[in-house]
Amino acid sequence: MNAIIENMKTRRSIRGYKPDRMPARELIEQVIEAGTYAPTGRGMQSPVIVAVTNKAVRDRLSKLNAEVLGTTSDPFYGAPVVLVVLADRNRPTYLYDGSLVMGNLMNAAHAVGLGSCWIHRAKEVFNSPEGKELLKEWGIEGDYEGIGHCVLGYPADENAPAAKPRKPDYTVWVE
Repeated sequence: MNAIIENMKTRRSIRGYKPDRMPARELIEQVIEAGTYAPTGRGMQSPVIVAVTNKAVRDRLSKLNAEVLGTTSDPFYGAPVVLVVLADRNRPTYLYDGSLVMGNLMNAAHAVGLGSCWIHRAKEVFNSPEGKELLKEWGIEGDYEGIGHCVLGYPADENAPAAKPRKPDYTVWVE
């Protein structure tokens, strides 16, 4: 089977990480580069990827996300890296563009031996006053919406969960 398709079929959302084992910058850069090659409407590249490896900032993002969720636990499952995907609301395809970036990030993470998971609530986090302040601190100007947090790291459990069987009516053929 094609290696890329096999990678897509074996990727899983990882919900437990070794928090003190930071992936090498080279691996993170490879994942990010794959994200930048996601298709975007009219090739306009509306998304922005913010790579967070600073523990204090990562923990601040986790706290903001947890507040939206209504919990005090870490919604990032201990992952040491957070790739925030934002997209320019002025592009009519921004939500799809950012979602495709998230997919590329997760597939690339698996390809280089890292675990990943899409964590929601980026929209709410970056619509908040504190989230808007973070964007300002990061030099991101414009009308950006948070699409997702792609958390990365080394899985706490080396055995990835098995794939659930595909539902029988996943595909409808019209011939």
